[in-house]
Amino acid sequence: MQAAEIARRVNTVSERVIRYRIERMVASDVIYVGAVVNPKAIGMMTVADVWVECEAGSIMDVARRMVEYDNVSYVACSIGETDVSVQILAHDTAEVYRFVTEVIGKSPGVRKTTTSIVPLVLKDVYQWKIPPGIVSD
Repeated sequence: MQAAEIARRVNTVSERVIRYRIERMVASDVIYVGAVVNPKAIGMMTVADVWVECEAGSIMDVARRMVEYDNVSYVACSIGETDVSVQILAHDTAEVYRFVTEVIGKSPGVRKTTTSIVPLVLKDVYQWKIPPGIVSD
């Protein structure tokens, strides 16, 4: 939404104040302003979550390696049964299978992978909103 429209809806501050506040939040890393691509619109019809169990001492190496792949949309280190969580985008399940078995599974330091196909996403990370009362002015 444009700053002018926000100012019109709020009706208590000017467009200039809105722009300043947005710039301040961007500079403070509170928000990020950018476009979000719909993977299905560009043919990436399959989403898969891959949980990776790593050899001792290789978690960060494996995680950093996964970040480098273009079809990987998310990488995080985790605590629990698995060490690294990876989300991949693919054209179909065959492409997921190839990537998990030939790339992730053969990556140095990877001990085991567990894969789940994600047929439906009800809420994505970019849809998260700050819960009321968490942040003060």
